[in-house]
Amino acid sequence: MAGVESAGLTDVGKKRKGNEDAFFTDDNLKLYVVADGMGGHLAGEVASDLVVRTIRDYMERFDSEAEVEELEDADKTLSKDANRLIAGINLANRVVYGASHRKSAYRGMGATVSAVYFSEETLIASNVGDSPIYLIRKGEIETLSVPHTVVAEQMALNPGKKFGKEYSHMLTRAMGVEERVLADICEIQCFKDDILVIASDGLTNKVRPDEIAGVVVGKRPAKSSQILVDMANERGGEDNITVIVLKVKNVHRKRRGILGMISRLFRIG
Repeated sequence: MAGVESAGLTDVGKKRKGNEDAFFTDDNLKLYVVADGMGGHLAGEVASDLVVRTIRDYMERFDSEAEVEELEDADKTLSKDANRLIAGINLANRVVYGASHRKSAYRGMGATVSAVYFSEETLIASNVGDSPIYLIRKGEIETLSVPHTVVAEQMALNPGKKFGKEYSHMLTRAMGVEERVLADICEIQCFKDDILVIASDGLTNKVRPDEIAGVVVGKRPAKSSQILVDMANERGGEDNITVIVLKVKNVHRKRRGILGMISRLFRIG
């Protein structure tokens, strides 16, 4: 099991009147979630809060000694812990979808979600939407999440095609928009000194991945979180800004040898 130090921060930015982002961090539960809401008056704020609280409450049940019934929609290609995270995301999607159909003021609301969860042996990253999850390992940064946007998906099919700015944040998947949602997920081995960053696009629209890596390496998560939010605000702060920075302080593995070093990677979607 990994020992983790984390810090999270959310800021309304310089242009918005309200904050539609929400986040959750728990170093004991080893769960970290960012949600970026969208919708009409207050609806985005409601959606992101529902997403975060639902996933938190669902995953907390497995941290108790009480027996918890697993949800039926398990994917046999995924580990037990990865299935639990996916189940929490699916449940949150249904909660937001149901709320949006019960109250007219919430009609059409939704959110992105990006979550990291540590099992006994691995780290699991899952997302719906375009809020990125970065892994910084030995100074190099890579993206663990999959952007569910028109531009990203079309560029994968036709790399040379150009798109206007109006398509840059057009989502192809979001929480609560449909009754069912398909999340992307990956599960890999974690190592001491790995750093993960989960952010809303209010940060990543203003701060490049290489800049993020430069900030978080060598600093405590609380300090680097504040620096990143300040950078986004200094560069305009047009959107809400949310970031979680977490650092793996140590890893205690149950398994040893070659089998214990194998990384697993799964993608859905």
